[in-house]
Amino acid sequence: MTWAFSPRLVAAADPTEDKLRSKGGIDDLLADDNLEVADNPATRFFGFDQFETAYTLPHPAHFSKLVDRLELGAQGALNANLKWKISGRFDYDAIYDLSDFYSTQVRSDQRFNAQFRETYIDVGAGDVDLRVGRQQIIWGEVVGLFVADVVSAKDLRETVVMDFDLLRIPQWAARAEYFKNDIHLEAIWIPFPSVNKIGKPGSDFFPYPLPGPAGYGYVVNNERKPDQDGSLHDYGLRASILRKGWDVAAFAYRSVDANPTFFRDVTAGPNPAFVFTPSHDKITQYGTTVSKDFDDFLFKAEAVYTVGQNFNVSTLADGDGVVAQNYLDYILSVEVPLSDEARFNTQFFQRVFRNHDPGIVPERVESGVTLFWSAKWLRTLEPQLLLIHSLNRNDWLLRPKLVWNFRKDWRAVTGVDVFGGHRTGLFGQYDKQDRVYAEVRKTF
Repeated sequence: MTWAFSPRLVAAADPTEDKLRSKGGIDDLLADDNLEVADNPATRFFGFDQFETAYTLPHPAHFSKLVDRLELGAQGALNANLKWKISGRFDYDAIYDLSDFYSTQVRSDQRFNAQFRETYIDVGAGDVDLRVGRQQIIWGEVVGLFVADVVSAKDLRETVVMDFDLLRIPQWAARAEYFKNDIHLEAIWIPFPSVNKIGKPGSDFFPYPLPGPAGYGYVVNNERKPDQDGSLHDYGLRASILRKGWDVAAFAYRSVDANPTFFRDVTAGPNPAFVFTPSHDKITQYGTTVSKDFDDFLFKAEAVYTVGQNFNVSTLADGDGVVAQNYLDYILSVEVPLSDEARFNTQFFQRVFRNHDPGIVPERVESGVTLFWSAKWLRTLEPQLLLIHSLNRNDWLLRPKLVWNFRKDWRAVTGVDVFGGHRTGLFGQYDKQDRVYAEVRKTF
């Protein structure tokens, strides 16, 4: 990608969705279901239906979303050591039938979607657990951002403003975990890697590469996704330990880059053009996470060193328009509880290039901050405010919103997404996509 801030580094999803994360082990919903597994194995059905609408304000103003998302699932246990889960989600966006604002290509990509969500079998054997199937593998520790959360692919067709439970794409994987006292070891193998969904050219949040010089045309080919024949696979190891309240983990991960790189070809002749083809290469990542509760505040930190990720360059001298870069991402996070169930979180993050190429958009050191505040009003209302801002350039996202838990298992949300900055920034490129939105969810 050409942008100074990568979606891998910044994700503006709702920080309250952090409650949905696992700590890296098999401790998600099944652990809390109190399933009767001795003589009468229980099956629990669950899901939600969520309606979403959005109106994009400027250039030109238009309705940009009218989605109904239905997720259904079931989970249970055959015995104490064998558990299962199956779930799927179905999305229909009626805006593509009610409006001709978007192209046929965009309409085909985003009008209807169906996918398996978490669908797996858990096998327990003493200190070892094995999970096989489509699953969420979440290694990150910080709130609201992706740094060490390198395994999950993301749906970025609405950039990074969706809730985490909608944004993350589960992976078809085998995961083995070992637990002993305060030590946790984990190995994963992903035979059919999922990659980020970026949509089609003409959609509101398609991440266009930077255009060429004046006089050159501009073409974006279809994305070249990894073959799903098992020839490419991802694998990784992670180890964590808990000592005196410090939760420390380290990992190594070899994978197909979930973010596409826009490889460039320059056609000559009377109508010269830049032809871009988004595709995915292999990268290697080494990371660590740290967290500690100091009673008065919660501290978290993550660092990831990435080897071999491609970045676009603007110079014509480079044949395919990309260069491989090695860089370090790190983030420091502090969250402070306030009175009346309010809280405040601030984070500082940087990307530091080891072999910085002057032809790429990011500077050798890229820095940013986030500020998040939430409170509780009248028991059912939760105002939130999130700001993410680059310290290198004018590039930012502001997300004020109000959550209303008006009945048990019902939630309504309304808010505004405001993007600003230069077109080379992650958020500045969407400066004309400011929008107001509303959501209603029924959980069952």
